[in-house]
Amino acid sequence: MAFGFEVLHKDIAGRIGRLRVGSKTVRTPALLPVINPHLQIVTPSELYRMGVEALITNAYIFYRSEHYRDLALERGLHAVLDYPGVIMTDSGSFQLSVYGDVEVGNRETLLFQQQIGSEIVVPLDLPTPPSADRGRAESELAVTLGRIDEACSLVGEHSVLAAPVQGGIFEDLREEAGREVSRRGCIVAPIGAVVPLMENYRYRDLVRVVLAAKRGLSPGACVHLFGAGHPAMLALAVAMGCDLFDSAAYALYAKEGRYLTVHGTQFLSELQELPCSCSVCRSHTPESLRRSSDRERLLALHNLQVTLAEIARIRQAIQDGTLWELVDERCRSHPRLLEGYRELLRSAPMLEPFDRSTKRRFFYRGDESCLRTEVVRYQRDLARFDLVGRVLVSFDGRPAPGFDRCLAFRPPFGPYPPGLAETFPIGQCELPSWDEPMVRAGCRGIAALVRSNPGVTFAVRCEDRWSGIVTEEVPGIEVLVDVD
Repeated sequence: MAFGFEVLHKDIAGRIGRLRVGSKTVRTPALLPVINPHLQIVTPSELYRMGVEALITNAYIFYRSEHYRDLALERGLHAVLDYPGVIMTDSGSFQLSVYGDVEVGNRETLLFQQQIGSEIVVPLDLPTPPSADRGRAESELAVTLGRIDEACSLVGEHSVLAAPVQGGIFEDLREEAGREVSRRGCIVAPIGAVVPLMENYRYRDLVRVVLAAKRGLSPGACVHLFGAGHPAMLALAVAMGCDLFDSAAYALYAKEGRYLTVHGTQFLSELQELPCSCSVCRSHTPESLRRSSDRERLLALHNLQVTLAEIARIRQAIQDGTLWELVDERCRSHPRLLEGYRELLRSAPMLEPFDRSTKRRFFYRGDESCLRTEVVRYQRDLARFDLVGRVLVSFDGRPAPGFDRCLAFRPPFGPYPPGLAETFPIGQCELPSWDEPMVRAGCRGIAALVRSNPGVTFAVRCEDRWSGIVTEEVPGIEVLVDVD
């Protein structure tokens, strides 16, 4: 089967891509809704009409059901589900993690997945829970890699292998697993056993695990974050470099009467308004939706539509170069998401090489903006400025006598020559009135310039209110207080 993953646009580590599976194409980032053949609240054919280009189902459920197993073997998975898009099958690892055992082996499930016509197959990996100690994580990773090796020899030309990246919460093991998966030539790389982290709002640990796996994986790998599908966290996950997501949340939450939004989850019973413009919410009031005999299905359709809309919004943000702003907005909806966002910002030096070099704008949204990849890159590139003699960094941009060069100052980036005034990011940044974190970040840019030009004498001219910050961030530099 012809298979490939092409990256079309980038922002942070997020990508708009094109996943080619045979003659079919899936735009990424993409949501793969989970389909249980026994409980089809929304049918696969409906999903396809809604624009869903790929879905995921569980091969173990088909294997265990005599009715569906025989149908799938006889007619093929696409005919049974009535779905013409790309179908990925999970192996039964989820059941293994929940129930501790499955009645099928690695070889058996791989052959079965191919026999029923799955286009993306998954080996029976061992999902190591976050609570596992290092010894268990190491031994289970070794088993998973062995099963991936077996899968590489079994998967034929009509299916694509998705090789899970395991390793528990141990970042070095996740990185090693990512490296081993890419070394084996596997392009689809699901990051597994992270559902417990999301269920317990451990987004900081989730960011660490995903970024560790990304350090090991090839930049050309199509990364699948298993079990992620809540719209509130998708922007964060895409910013880390995840391309595919699968979730049954749209249906499971509907069964519990839960209404998804990009800011969190609410119970339908508590809503006085439906704050959404999807087809379900436009045609119902909260009361009519609660009283509907088709409530569960309608709520599932809403949950699915709001999630798909968020995926589209993320793709547009990548196109526009505004993904940081979207992540900032989404992650302020919950304190634990904010922890994950701040962990992502701490990793900005790692993310910077993946980020695009020019964008439509830099939009300052508070202290966190000072740590973004654009600031990291600009201050790194300050080392390229070749300066001599006496140099003045003027906060108001005005020159002064006695200096060989005058540089202006734009926080949170730092000093810049007048020739860069109209270039990104200096010329395309939207800033409020300067605040202390912004100026401190800019002063770190001055310090970077000083370090890269050891033979140059620097001075800073600024208002008195900024002089203390300058001397703290750039010790020993001459400060000229502007008294005008």
